Amino acid sequence: MLFEIVPNLSEGRSAETIAAAVAAVNATGARVLDWSSDAVHHRSVLTIVGDGDQVLAGALALTGIALERIDLQRHAGVHPRIGALDVLPFVPLEGATLRDAARLAHEAGAAIWEQYGIPSLYYGAAARAPERFLLPAIRSNLDWMPDEGDILRHHSAGAIAIGARDILIAFNIELATADLTAARRIARAIRERDGGFRTLRALALPREDRVQVSLNITNYAATPLYRIVELVRDLAAQLNVELVGCELIGCLPLAAVEATAAYYLGVTKL
Repeated sequence: MLFEIVPNLSEGRSAETIAAAVAAVNATGARVLDWSSDAVHHRSVLTIVGDGDQVLAGALALTGIALERIDLQRHAGVHPRIGALDVLPFVPLEGATLRDAARLAHEAGAAIWEQYGIPSLYYGAAARAPERFLLPAIRSNLDWMPDEGDILRHHSAGAIAIGARDILIAFNIELATADLTAARRIARAIRERDGGFRTLRALALPREDRVQVSLNITNYAATPLYRIVELVRDLAAQLNVELVGCELIGCLPLAAVEATAAYYLGVTKL
């Protein structure tokens, strides 16, 4: 069975730390396909693939790097976070199911607590309580006791949200304004929790001289990229704001690229 993990590290400024993280994962036999870092978010996202044993070993190695090199007590970035290794989703690929991914997520959480003393909360298909299914709920309830571990937070590494989910596209749309209120209005209009697309999560985040709508697309077939971009463009125009551009974080399925290219090229088949 083949799996993907997409860990989010609360480090986007130290090239040395990111290089150490990539090297530690590759040394386990798992393969790092991609990584991207953002200094303003102070966050890096890695895309890692391998069989179950490999991605589990990669996750443990990455946790060790995060514990050694990242101290949340001295951390500041615009992206919300609960841990040095903040989010650790397991994604089933070839021959694997969400149940298989959830099993690996639970193994990872137990091993991380035993080896490093960092607590974890499970979300998505790995959630052990329905109210913990959505990742935003984990972030919003900082007093929830973890699913693994008997402390609320590690003093420097915080806690980890460990999940099991299907493929997700992380995608940002930048607006030609520094007005965070505009981005918040757009995010609120389109995201699932406020009555928008059922498969879409959105945050408004500041940049240095502009703002962005930061998106997690949980079902790219039901909510294609081009549909989101054009809706954000229309909503921004109502506020007299233009789109600056878009940013992909990590990898995405070829089918999502083909659907978007077909729309903008005006063709029915690529």
